[in-house]
Amino acid sequence: MSEYDDQHETEAERDDDAYALDPQAIARIMFAVDTNDRDRLLSEMEPLHAADIADLLEQLNAFDRRRLIELYSNEFDGEILSELDESIREDVLSILSPEVLAEAVRELDSDDVVDLVEDLEEDQQEAILEALEDSDRAAVQKSLTYPEYSACRLMQREVVMAPEHWNVGEAIDFLRDQEELPDQFYHIVLVDPRLRPVGNVTLGKLMGSRREILLKSIAEETFHVIPVTHDEGDVAYAFNQYHLISAPVVDENDRLVGVITIDDAMVVLDEEHEEDIMRLAGVGEGGLNDNIAETTRQRFPWLAVNLVTAILASLVISMFEDTIAKFVSLAVLMPIVASMGGNAGTQSLTVAVRAIATKDLTGRNVWRVIRREVLVGLVNGTIFAVVMGIVGVLWFGGPELGYVIAAAMVINLVVAGFAGTVIPVVLERIGVDPALASGAFVTTVTDVVGFFAFLGLAGMWLL
Repeated sequence: MSEYDDQHETEAERDDDAYALDPQAIARIMFAVDTNDRDRLLSEMEPLHAADIADLLEQLNAFDRRRLIELYSNEFDGEILSELDESIREDVLSILSPEVLAEAVRELDSDDVVDLVEDLEEDQQEAILEALEDSDRAAVQKSLTYPEYSACRLMQREVVMAPEHWNVGEAIDFLRDQEELPDQFYHIVLVDPRLRPVGNVTLGKLMGSRREILLKSIAEETFHVIPVTHDEGDVAYAFNQYHLISAPVVDENDRLVGVITIDDAMVVLDEEHEEDIMRLAGVGEGGLNDNIAETTRQRFPWLAVNLVTAILASLVISMFEDTIAKFVSLAVLMPIVASMGGNAGTQSLTVAVRAIATKDLTGRNVWRVIRREVLVGLVNGTIFAVVMGIVGVLWFGGPELGYVIAAAMVINLVVAGFAGTVIPVVLERIGVDPALASGAFVTTVTDVVGFFAFLGLAGMWLL
């Protein structure tokens, strides 16, 4: 490897670690905890972002986590709580004193408070709600009455709005006169006399326009209103599809009640992607911080389903015991056919599940996609059929076995492309999560078809 390649590889590794926690910094922090040196701990923790502190707490064992939090105590930021993984959030809350918890929660926006309390036990919810001011507590309790994965749970109630007849000067003066504004906002929401949102004005347009310009004349062309009961997955899709930065949320009477910003929408989108990946692997919503019992409970059902599918495949093999007994070489080659079909099916399945999640796979194009996957399976199957045909001839000295495995390979890869696309579509139509259930069905189809085609053709051509 050249000196340039070595340097390039080193720079790439450095880029990969650019946003990771520095092991030396972690060692210094833990040394401060071990020596009970609070001043040194605060000095080491001060440059860290809330998300980095949350990552640090997630990486520590329960004993070290408690020692660090107790020593850090009054400096604990509410943003850290919102960044923590749900699996250890309750543990952290139980360590914080009521006074520290109350101060930390007061710093959070309403949407972060809702996200914090919605999965907690009732006594912990009460402890957090009691720390809020009456108006904030009422707003959070109102949000909790809506479905768990609705837009209301995602929105923040801190909204900057202005009457649609105002001009730029009036809006700027209004903003300057406010004692408190949201920490982050991107638009001024224009409303009619009934508080119904009618447009968005970006801060850039506001600051770049003359004072006498009417706000409605510089409103954004793209404007989407989100119903309070809208599913948060659909909200995230709308933000990604229409490149939204923020969007107003309305109640049942179309009145403005809050706003959803892009950071919260992208968190949901990321969670949706992660959830799809985890479910495709049959591990549910498990995480690194789950205990053994919880992890076992999540994985057991799908391992049981896989056991059933394996038994079905074994039953197919048992139907051809005589054929296998006469041609032992079949036992050597048949896993290849099933394995290739399983991989091809997983490829088609992954593409289909992702397309369903992003609403790219619909009734209008489903048959075109199915046809494409089948043809891809046919082409790949033909190529690998030639390869395995040659391998069969060279390995076992005769063309007959090569013909068998070649034909079985084509059949199984075509079926894999078809099943990998059709099964998730059908499951989605009947209301079953395709990411969660498709894998077991596709594996069953490719194993059964692969074994049946290979052994059946062998029985026809070799006996």
